[in-house]
Amino acid sequence: MVSATKQVPEPEDGSAVPENATPGNAAPRHPAGPAAAWRALRFGTRIWVRRGWIVGVRVARLVRTGTVGLLPGLRYLLRAVHRRWRRSLQFRTVLTTLLLAIGSFAVVGAYLSNQIANNLFQERLAQAESETRYNVKQVQDTFDGAQVTDQSSVITLVYDTLNAVEGRGSVIQRRYVFEAMPEQTKPRNRWVESRASDQLTISVIPPDLRKAVQDSGKDQFWASTQFPVGTEDRPGIAVGNKVTFNGTVYELYLIYDLNTAQKTLNEIQNVLLAGAAVLLLLIGAVAWYVTRNVVSPVSHAALVSEKLAAGQLQERMVVKGEDEVARLGASFNHMAASLQEQITQLATLSQMQQRFVSDVSHELRTPLTTVRMAAEVLYDARGDFDPINKRSAELLYHQVERFQSLLADLLEISRFDAGAAILDAEPTDIVQLISHVMEGVGPVAAEYGSEVTLNAPAGSIIVEMDDRRIDRILRNLVLNALEHGEGRPVNISVAANRTAVAVSVRDHGIGMSPAEAARVFDRFWRADPARARTTGGSGLGLSIAAEDTKLHNGSLQAWGKKGSGASFRLTLPLRQGEDIVKSPLQLEPADVGVPGAGRERTMLLLEPSAVPGTVGNRTGAPAAEPGGAETGAETGAETGAGMKDGS
Repeated sequence: MVSATKQVPEPEDGSAVPENATPGNAAPRHPAGPAAAWRALRFGTRIWVRRGWIVGVRVARLVRTGTVGLLPGLRYLLRAVHRRWRRSLQFRTVLTTLLLAIGSFAVVGAYLSNQIANNLFQERLAQAESETRYNVKQVQDTFDGAQVTDQSSVITLVYDTLNAVEGRGSVIQRRYVFEAMPEQTKPRNRWVESRASDQLTISVIPPDLRKAVQDSGKDQFWASTQFPVGTEDRPGIAVGNKVTFNGTVYELYLIYDLNTAQKTLNEIQNVLLAGAAVLLLLIGAVAWYVTRNVVSPVSHAALVSEKLAAGQLQERMVVKGEDEVARLGASFNHMAASLQEQITQLATLSQMQQRFVSDVSHELRTPLTTVRMAAEVLYDARGDFDPINKRSAELLYHQVERFQSLLADLLEISRFDAGAAILDAEPTDIVQLISHVMEGVGPVAAEYGSEVTLNAPAGSIIVEMDDRRIDRILRNLVLNALEHGEGRPVNISVAANRTAVAVSVRDHGIGMSPAEAARVFDRFWRADPARARTTGGSGLGLSIAAEDTKLHNGSLQAWGKKGSGASFRLTLPLRQGEDIVKSPLQLEPADVGVPGAGRERTMLLLEPSAVPGTVGNRTGAPAAEPGGAETGAETGAETGAGMKDGS
């Protein structure tokens, strides 16, 4: 039955619509005329736009507030996951396994879902094409055998025939759309224009399908489509054919509902998702259990190794079973026992050696004092001796002086080895301390013919340090620079930043090679092993300087190059207990390879001729203090602690 909507015409004189007009028939008109209605509509539109803008701004603020509140938690979660990923092999293995499993399940699930959907669709399509051929043939046979002449009979016949095709019952098997083809040249008795079931329209038929049906003869075509059923859109298959009735050609489309197949596919996909979730849990649990059995012994071995490195040599791994992990634990315990035995032996030997050196040094002080007194008496009376005895008295005096210096150095080294060295730090002006050192090395500078210059900022630099030890370090560095400077200038530079102060001692002498730089702070090491011990110090000066620097939590670094001299840099924290972020001075001098370097203008100049005289001790310290060592280091030779940036 075709329903029609009757439109109520609008009065031509501009008067209002009658009161009995329905809203679907005509729109009411404003009593004041079109202009007033337009103004009222525009005013109402502005109000609603304004309200919508306010609501949008408030929603945006709420979203921004929620996002800002969630960002810190999200960042914390990402950092925690990243930290866990870097530090836990078990977490990394389990997470990687889960990610790979998820990827595999996604690929396999998509493939299975696609295959199942295709199979369901192809099966339903084959059924739809077969049923459509049969039903279209039945419709055409009915139309061909019909003997009707009036319009009422035609409509009844078409209605009954199409209802039979629809197959009504508890469930509609198929729906139809019956439409007369447009632009027919000789239509005859076109009493039925269109007909559709369940309030469908020709718009649910895809245009490509209609064009294919209209351009063909008696072929059958199909296309996927969607059609409304109540308040939802359902997927379906539209199969189209041509039929003829009373000389008029019609398009007949049968639409098959795929909602049941879609529900079946959804249930299958839900089952696949549930199965994938269960499998993921099982795979995660299996991966966690397996990796735990493998990683736990490794973690335990790492913990035991850390304790062994910290000095707890009695720590061992717990060995269970006879598998590979158990053999690894047994081998680790055997290795730890062997290391403990060897370390214990070495520690015992080291303690015996230190005790021997300390005891010998202390025991030698008394006879050495007696020998020195006798040597001084002979040295003072050497004028009455013959030349041979006079020379012997001089050699005896100087060698006893060297022996006493060596003994003092050995005592100092033994104190460092025994851990008995104590730092007596007080705030001190390091610039003034350097000036005092320069005054003390004046006679040595005069003897070697070198000038010592100081490049320091104006004012004082207060540093918490043990001035006696720092004086010993600087004196040792300057005297070694003079000894190996070949009569060229020695430059001392001082600089400070917020956390540290640095002092560099630069000479322009013979320099050193990388092989020599690697051992510059070793005990009793000399750059030239063939040199006799008649010049230079005891070979312990730089070692003692390194130990003094470590005691200050500082850094002592050296640079050298053959033919370009050497540079030593001492970096100390301004306040004890603070770390050094960056040294204020560069280790490698900026004047390397520059002609005439070392003759720049300085703030303080000490001429070698200003302090005449000779020096009896060239080790970098008075006879009562240890000092003296061979100078020279290549880039990277370093000792110290607390440096975060060794530049």
